[in-house]
Amino acid sequence: MKEKIDQVREDFLKDSSSVNNSDDLEKIRIKYFSRNGLYANLFEEFKSLPKEEKPKFGKLLNEEKKSAQSKFDELKKSIESQASKNTEYIDLTLPGKDRELGTLHVLTQTLNEIKSIFKGLGFSVYTGPEIESDENNFEMLNFPDDHPARDMQDTYFINDSFLLRTHTSPVQVRLMKNSKPPYRAIMPGRVYRNEAISAKSYCLFHQVEGLVIDTDVTFAELKGTLVYFAKQLFGEDVKYRFRSSFFPFTEPSAEVDIWWQPKGKEGKWLEILGCGMVDPNVLNNLNIDSEKYIGYAFGMGIERMAMLKYGIDDIRLFFDNDNRFLNQFK
Repeated sequence: MKEKIDQVREDFLKDSSSVNNSDDLEKIRIKYFSRNGLYANLFEEFKSLPKEEKPKFGKLLNEEKKSAQSKFDELKKSIESQASKNTEYIDLTLPGKDRELGTLHVLTQTLNEIKSIFKGLGFSVYTGPEIESDENNFEMLNFPDDHPARDMQDTYFINDSFLLRTHTSPVQVRLMKNSKPPYRAIMPGRVYRNEAISAKSYCLFHQVEGLVIDTDVTFAELKGTLVYFAKQLFGEDVKYRFRSSFFPFTEPSAEVDIWWQPKGKEGKWLEILGCGMVDPNVLNNLNIDSEKYIGYAFGMGIERMAMLKYGIDDIRLFFDNDNRFLNQFK
């Protein structure tokens, strides 16, 4: 019995000398002091000793276990003390750290500014689905079957009847189909064109289109509305011009340019939007009496507006998710 007690003591001293952390300490506890540990086994064996040997070995076994337990408790205290010193000190009286907040994307900021301008002129805001019917996207807007915009090079067709909308004009169609004039509304949204990606063009972009239908609408009102818009967005000193143009759904039609002169570079005229008086055929297609009602429509690209407003020269930057670019617009 004595040899076994001496062996357990030697093993304990050896094992305890290599304890470096709480995990090592837990292994010692399980091996020597748990219910099935070595000291518990010795006491179990002690029960089978002859009666005359029990006083001698009982005293020795109790002393050895007490000594080992004392050594274990010292190790535990030392390791816990060291762990406490290594723990990072937290001063609860210090103020919290500021959390850096994100910001709206520059396109969203530009769109919100455009919507704010037109809301101030009494325009309502309408939206519609990005997957549209050929009827709403083309037919109702006076696009003949052989119009170039129907070509697969320009449009993402899903099947013969549906496509990814190429402009937000289908929202105008939905508005005119589902309610009666007068209308005074803008239609912001994302649109898709099957175009080569470059610094100036992308396969998707954002538009805001506007529609006004009433009994006494004039081209002069259209011009006044868009001049006011340009001055609000680009400043009172902006130079602008209206040029004759062609769109299937308006007649007469025009494009609006502003004079753009970046610092240190030669100035030039840049188109910012297209517009015109709604073609009577469009009204008739949608069961609106073209003898009674007249109206105008306009459309612009949000990316183009943001590029001009902030001096951005590559449309791809809007879609790259580069924080170095996006953080400039906080």
